[in-house]
Amino acid sequence: MTPNRRQIMAGAGAAALTAAMPRMASAAAFVSKRPSPAKRNFTSPAIEAEIVRVKRAIADPELAWLFENCYPNTLDTTVQTGMLEGQPDTFVITGDIEAMWLRDSSAQVQPYIHLVDKDPKLKRLFQGLIQRQARCILIDPYANAFDKDPTAPSKLEWSETDKTDMKPGVAERKWEIDSLCYPMRLSHEYWTRTRDKTPFDDRWSAAMKLAVQTFREQQRKEDRGPYHFQRQAFSPTDTLMLGGYGRPTKKIGLIHSMFRPSDDACLYPFLIPSNLFAVSVLRRIAEVHRGARGDEGAAREAEALAQEVEGALRDHALIPDGKGGQVWAYEIDGMGNWVFMDDANVPSLSGLALLGVVDKDDALFRRTADLAWSDRNPYFFAGKAAEGIGGPHIGLDMIWPMSIITHAMNARDDATIRQCLHWLKTTHAGTGFMHESFNKDDPANFTRSWFAWANALFGQLIVQLADTRPDILAGKI
Repeated sequence: MTPNRRQIMAGAGAAALTAAMPRMASAAAFVSKRPSPAKRNFTSPAIEAEIVRVKRAIADPELAWLFENCYPNTLDTTVQTGMLEGQPDTFVITGDIEAMWLRDSSAQVQPYIHLVDKDPKLKRLFQGLIQRQARCILIDPYANAFDKDPTAPSKLEWSETDKTDMKPGVAERKWEIDSLCYPMRLSHEYWTRTRDKTPFDDRWSAAMKLAVQTFREQQRKEDRGPYHFQRQAFSPTDTLMLGGYGRPTKKIGLIHSMFRPSDDACLYPFLIPSNLFAVSVLRRIAEVHRGARGDEGAAREAEALAQEVEGALRDHALIPDGKGGQVWAYEIDGMGNWVFMDDANVPSLSGLALLGVVDKDDALFRRTADLAWSDRNPYFFAGKAAEGIGGPHIGLDMIWPMSIITHAMNARDDATIRQCLHWLKTTHAGTGFMHESFNKDDPANFTRSWFAWANALFGQLIVQLADTRPDILAGKI
């Protein structure tokens, strides 16, 4: 049987551990882990100046070293820029996987968006990524990952025999609501900060309209829709039951998501964090349709869907917290069945504020996030090295640094943030980078030494703290 992504990642983690061991002893020297300037994929004067500015605010030398390594990692190692049909083109791989996920690529560049107007080269990078994502969506709105060559078959071993409607240019075809949400969010962020209409052409408009149409299809009001997926795999979360269409649901107006942002199959197809994310970005993309293109019809269509999904969420997705209150469920089926848990991958219940879906002081969100950071969540782990959330993708007792970063971003008190920074500083196993996951008792047991999304999110946290809570960075961690 063809090895799946889990097996390959497990092998990569073992190799990364072997490679990391010699470096662990010398980590105290804090020598930069960035590629030499000549070997960096992309450089931006604005980003380099930001690194200098933020490092000056960090008293702890190891934390400063981690920031300098992690913050530019996406640009240093994963960005591939050029021109395509006379327009800027940007392709962003995840790190150790030579493919572009719509979700990851958006999240990887998010920490740089506030500098987009300070560097024309950086601006072209964003223009190119918005355009590349539009091209990808038009290839297949149900795919989560794409190859750089739009005419090539998938190069990912675990996707080669998938039973689904694979198209040239598609690397993996797991239907995840957030795969379409993230490009919408990125487009809105870019438009809001620049008012630059350049990337919002007819191709972009067609892609965004197709995204909304796909959300509508996956409400599955009339039938089960066109999407199906099956894979021969060791893990049941890599495939879908009932002929590849997933578990049955009652059609209540929510959007079906067959897979989570972890690329694991949903237990129940109404994934609540992703539906909440969809409501938020549908309203944001309506603003871009109006402002950048004057397209009132597309704006109204997006807003109408957002209103419908929001109503269904309020009617069906709230569950008892066991303390006399309510929280958001993680997944439901519309028939009264639900599961409460959380997964480190964002969108998650814990990550709703990070995405701007809710205010971090929203009472319902606080109750939900607090419950997710407890033993009510079967994927919350507390060990000798740290506390945090993982998920079924890697397995039990494996904490994702992404969850610790999210917890720090949610925190309202300095002590929690300092604790999170301490965990992050002491669990990189001497490598100088964030990992996909690490064992709760042994940080040297980790997966993925090159995972740009986690590095980007860590950099985003440190920049945010430098701007909003500098006293934390100025003190001992």
